[in-house]
Amino acid sequence: MNQRANTLLHIESIYPTLTPAERRVADEVVRNPHHVVHWSITELAKRAGVSDATVVKFCKRLGYKGFQEFKILLAQDVAVRPFLAQGEVEPGNDVRTIKEKIFQANITALQNTVQVLDDEALEAAVEALVKAREIHFYGLGPSGIAALDAEQKFSRIGRRASAVVDTHMQITRAVMLQPGDVVIGISASGDTSEIAAALRAARQSGALAIALTNHSWSRVAKEADLVLLTYTPWNRFTKGLIASRISQFTTIDALSMAVASFDVSRSQEVLEKTTEILARRIT
Repeated sequence: MNQRANTLLHIESIYPTLTPAERRVADEVVRNPHHVVHWSITELAKRAGVSDATVVKFCKRLGYKGFQEFKILLAQDVAVRPFLAQGEVEPGNDVRTIKEKIFQANITALQNTVQVLDDEALEAAVEALVKAREIHFYGLGPSGIAALDAEQKFSRIGRRASAVVDTHMQITRAVMLQPGDVVIGISASGDTSEIAAALRAARQSGALAIALTNHSWSRVAKEADLVLLTYTPWNRFTKGLIASRISQFTTIDALSMAVASFDVSRSQEVLEKTTEILARRIT
């Protein structure tokens, strides 16, 4: 993702790589972007509980020359697309408030994923998937559910796809891959060491490794040939909610539909056959 495209989303993308002090600056910016554009460097540092030098380091970590450039680009971001504060579900919230917060989190996940998901990376992934002999989806926990969803979608359009949600089997299957095969490692945090190891093994076997993650500088992303960047709102309950997976599911939908469009007749034929057989079994 180009950090200049959306300052707030870029902050969230690299958040896991920031130092504790830099994270305090990031937290303050994300909470109060409309105010930060009017603050001095000293005021931001004071509110974040850090030194002026830490604020400068934070800006440079994002790829900016300094605080002034950071403020200018943040102001442009806020003016073009006002940032809606994301509220967490808190003890004492009534049902209506919980409903609104959950729905808003899901809406935000999709809106922001559209912005951070790079078109060139997506096109390169689709091109590789169209040609792939085998397609593997690796995920654990909630991301394992997304992997299983991907297996079903790609299988139903006639692709040889497998979801592997066991860490030992991920390595076992990865070392058996060949050049031309494709692996998509799914990890919202990007810090899942097992997925990173599986992608590394897949690359060593000659397969193309793709990371589907929220964080472009994460260990999973570093092991990938291509990164498909998604977005999940910050929330202490994120890992248990659909907001942590909805951007994954939707990106997988986009991938499968794009792959299907390259050979419509083949995809349609397989879909019709499976639909017919499943319909007979149900009735």
